Amino acid sequence: MQLDLKEVEELAKTLYIRALKLLPPDIKRGFDRLIATETDATGKAVLGTMVENIAVAERTRNLLCQDTGIPIYNIVIGRNVEFDGAGMKEAIRRGCERATKEHPLRSSVVHPITRKNEQTSCGPGVPLINVDFDTREETVEIEMIPKGSGSENGSFLQMLIPADGVKAVKRFVIDRVIECGGRVCPPTIVGVGIGGTSDLCMHLAKVAATRPLGTTCKDEEGARIEAQLSEAVNELGIGPQGLGGRSTSFRVHVEVAATHITMNPVAVNIQCHSARRASAVITPGGIAFA
Repeated sequence: MQLDLKEVEELAKTLYIRALKLLPPDIKRGFDRLIATETDATGKAVLGTMVENIAVAERTRNLLCQDTGIPIYNIVIGRNVEFDGAGMKEAIRRGCERATKEHPLRSSVVHPITRKNEQTSCGPGVPLINVDFDTREETVEIEMIPKGSGSENGSFLQMLIPADGVKAVKRFVIDRVIECGGRVCPPTIVGVGIGGTSDLCMHLAKVAATRPLGTTCKDEEGARIEAQLSEAVNELGIGPQGLGGRSTSFRVHVEVAATHITMNPVAVNIQCHSARRASAVITPGGIAFA
């Protein structure tokens, strides 16, 4: 299969807009579960208001949140796909720019020093484009995630040592959730990366934070920590929007990687309740939206 770059550009544009306007079904089911288990009257009322806001936004085709975020594109390429890598990256960037200008969207991306906004949602190193490969035949999957600053500011890294043990990992995660409180627009998905290098650990936390609800860490030990932290975080009493209750987090997600014998990094990256993402798969038969 020859990857059509014009098709990629159009898809990059469409996915950005879809992600900003349609909340994934797993997040909606997550709200239903929290409402069913929330015992605090204020917490239950806040959750109900949030669900109604989501319904109004989708019904009127408005944005779920005014923050259009840092655009992230995750690309997974299967076997027997011919493509121009540099051309693909440029096509994605053009699609991102077109979504911002043609929709139009508020551009949230600025130069880090001058703070100049090009009004394109693009800049040095942005959009983020992550490319991976798998064994599917003639398949290209494109996922778009607009990561808002409210939740992205809930990002932390600590370079633990092996002697600190698993207890230190858990303590770090819980302390960071307490530190963030309501600033990260709970209920959240708390992404946790364990292992790797400092940069890989932070990437793992981002992958964990943007993973669909209902999925589990493939590593047995990581899955165990996931379950333990998910229960612990919702005992903190922070609640939706930080106003109290059990619904602090939809779930804690963990991703792990091998690391050096003398270190054990742990990272936290939080995703807010507006856990927006959109994806599509390109095959010889056409495009299918997830």
